Amino acid sequence: MSARRSAAQAGAGHGGCPRCRALQERNRALVEENEALRGRVRCLEGGLEAAERAGKRQAAPFSKGRPKQGPRRPGRRSGAEYGVRARRAVPEQVDETIEVPLPERCPDCGGAVECRSVAEQYQTDLPPVRPLVRRFRIRLGTCVGCGKALRGRHPGQTSLALGAASSQLGPHAVALAAHLNKGLGLSFDKCRVLYETAFGIRVSRSGLCQALDRLARAAEPTYLGLIESARQAPVLSPDETGWKVGGQLRWLWAFATPDLTVYSIQDGRGFDEAASVLGADYDGVLIRDGWAPYRSFEQATHQSCLAHLLRRCRLLIDAADRGAARFPHAVRRTLLKGLRLRDRYLGGEISEHGLRVATSRLEAEMRRTLQGNVPHPPNLRFLNHLRTERPHLFTFLHDLDVEATNWWSELAIRPAVVTRKVCGGNRTWAGAATQQILASVLATCRKRGVAPYRVLSTLYCSPRPTLLSLAPASPPPLRPP
Repeated sequence: MSARRSAAQAGAGHGGCPRCRALQERNRALVEENEALRGRVRCLEGGLEAAERAGKRQAAPFSKGRPKQGPRRPGRRSGAEYGVRARRAVPEQVDETIEVPLPERCPDCGGAVECRSVAEQYQTDLPPVRPLVRRFRIRLGTCVGCGKALRGRHPGQTSLALGAASSQLGPHAVALAAHLNKGLGLSFDKCRVLYETAFGIRVSRSGLCQALDRLARAAEPTYLGLIESARQAPVLSPDETGWKVGGQLRWLWAFATPDLTVYSIQDGRGFDEAASVLGADYDGVLIRDGWAPYRSFEQATHQSCLAHLLRRCRLLIDAADRGAARFPHAVRRTLLKGLRLRDRYLGGEISEHGLRVATSRLEAEMRRTLQGNVPHPPNLRFLNHLRTERPHLFTFLHDLDVEATNWWSELAIRPAVVTRKVCGGNRTWAGAATQQILASVLATCRKRGVAPYRVLSTLYCSPRPTLLSLAPASPPPLRPP
């Protein structure tokens, strides 16, 4: 009995030790934290499983979950909220006029019909398409003086090939194929079907592919001229996305301004690849996401894309508990203040001096936010990223020609992503070169209001590769409507 009492007293004395109590408290806290983390893991695993199941059974590739319970009625609103009222414009040129007479008798009562007025209706249609086949009778001869073989060439010819290669596609047909395949993402097989059913032109997939390769070689100097324009651009937005060449992962770069788009397919997505297009000494303004190689352009001024940062704030807020959400909420509030400040200045609500003062206060607010202690690991990673990007967060408030987001390059990337979904990339590096050249020329023509068929037809008929100036018809808008 005395031995048991002594052991109990010893245990009680041991439990009363301050170090033991601290360890017990520490153990209790760790157990509670472990249970909380286990619960969070179970919740996230359930959400991940539900998302994977939804991705497999969704009816459309862009389904956003269940429909709204009380959706708005589709269509235009009535009254003042209808929006812009527009209609198809009356054609300036009329090629054919058809008189439509009244019936001689009323179909209901059989009475006589009297004409009171004449109304006009317009119809714009496609004419019956018949391929235009040209035959060039080329004179072949020899120089009497030196004996050199000579031949004639017409400006409409696209090649000097004779014999088995004497039957060719014309410049407009090749330009349309380039637009369909490189601009709109239509596969070569669908282009072949369209040519045969709509135009009555029989052509093979390989024939279209080879024609576009020749067109790309003719357009290469123009493409190099676009690269030189990108290097001289005062403000430019780069971005990159995955691209397959020969089944291997490569990268498609897009360098965009309001009137210029340059694509480049390369092995990697580092500084060397970006510098091969822009030059390592680029000294303009780069509007880019947080990808670290962009910061290696040390002579450039930078604007970090606020859309990427706001999206990251939203993801952190959705995934974190109430306490951990304070930091992304604070960052989000400050970034949105910057966007509202720009809109207020552009709307004439504040002066230029007021803009400078408010920008300084905003930068100080962000600096104070980034000086805090953030224990949550995802927030800590975001904090370290923001500390690196802090000098580049509000460049758009110091220079109003700079956008707050990299939407120029994001819009340039989208057609490439559509093409990637259709064809998966290119089989060879020669095909990748054709892709980047023709896609750059087509995208720049579209931005500058230049007819792409005229440009590509001119390049295709040129006796040798030529640098063609793509002069814009009118200056494009700096911001989306």
